[in-house]
Parts: sequence; structure tokens; C-alpha cells
Amino acid sequence: MGSILLFLSVLAVIGAWWLSRQGLAAKPWLEQGATAALSQANATRIPASRIGLRVFLAVAGSLFALFISAYAMRMQLPDWRALPVPAILWLNTAILGLSSLALHGVKRAAAREEMPELRLGLLAAGISALAFLSGQLLAWRQLSNEGYFLATNPASDFFYILTGLHGLHLLGGLVALGRTTERAWRETVTERVRLSVELCATYWHFMLLVWLILLSVLTGWAGEFVDICRQLLT
Repeated sequence: MGSILLFLSVLAVIGAWWLSRQGLAAKPWLEQGATAALSQANATRIPASRIGLRVFLAVAGSLFALFISAYAMRMQLPDWRALPVPAILWLNTAILGLSSLALHGVKRAAAREEMPELRLGLLAAGISALAFLSGQLLAWRQLSNEGYFLATNPASDFFYILTGLHGLHLLGGLVALGRTTERAWRETVTERVRLSVELCATYWHFMLLVWLILLSVLTGWAGEFVDICRQLLT
């Protein structure tokens, strides 16, 4: 359990750095004089949707961290039986990476006001995300065919809960992505379209990061990574 908790601590540091880059860790009320006035003026221009997403990502990240901590503690008990990792999870990971990469390209296309590339990228991201979710369902089906159901053992419980929770978050993101795609087909590149694209891209990058963390924990790579680091430091 100590290895996984140490791994989570490292990830928390990385997450805090990422959130600071997004502006969530900024404290304009600590500034003085003209700098404080300028910071407060800029803060008033931050769209509410951007602030809302940052808060949501912080809450969602905390939720996943709690589940992973529970996973780390539960796996220490003697009735824990590790699950075989479905091979399709590796394909699903590549697909989700492509979806995140497509939205990164969409964000750049929006900045250059290239509508054809923007629309094509949105479609590619949506189709890739749907393919990822379909692949996750196939992984569930593969495990159930091998006799691993939700209540078979604690390890299978956590596998279905963690992957299902991640899938629900991604499904919610698809709703926002669909609205952004519909807006991009009706409008030219406006500030509202740019903002929607930026929020979707940020959310997709976050969900990719969460999935990579979940995959490293479910496959046992998290503990192995910490063990290697310990051996290098000793």
C-alpha cells in the first residue's frame, strides 16, 4: 500500500502543477497595489464556465484519488485476487490518446480560425471517444465471459467501479462535445466557439491523464514504478 500511496503523492504534485498552469492556484487577493487591481480586473473577465470546469476537475480528481486510495488499502487483505488485464485496454488507451490529440488539434485550428480542420477534428474526437467507450464495454464482456462479474471478488468490484466511473465522466464530456460540434457547424469561429473548444480539450486531457493513472494502478505498474525508483535511490 505504501508504494501506491507514494505514487499517488507524486501524481498529486503533478496535478497541482497542472492546475496552477490552468490558473486555479492563482491568489490575486495576495497581490498589492496596481498589480492587485490588474489581477482583480482580469479575474472579473474569466468566464464562469472556465471557473466551473476548474472546480469540477478538482472535485473529480479528488473523487478518483479517494477510490484509488481505497483500492490500495483493500488489495492488502488476504481475499484479494488480481484480475487478468483484458488486452483490449491497451487499444482503448491508444484510442483515447488519439481523441485527446484530435482535440488539441481542434484548439489550434480554432486559434487560426480554420473551420474545416476544426469541424473535422471535433468529429474525429467524438468518434474516437465513442470507440473508447465501446472498447471498455468489450473489456467488461471479456471479463464476464471468463467468470469475473461485479461481485465475484473485491478486485473485480474495483475494476468495474473505476472503469465505469471514468466512462460516465467521459460520457458526460461527450454531451458537451456534441454541443460544441453543433455550434461549430452553425457558426464561424467566435470567442464562444473558441471557449467551448478550449474547455473540451482541457477536459479530454484530464480524462486521458485519469485513465493512464487508473491503468497503471489496475495493472500494478504503479507499485512497480515506485519500487524501481526506490532501487535507483538506494
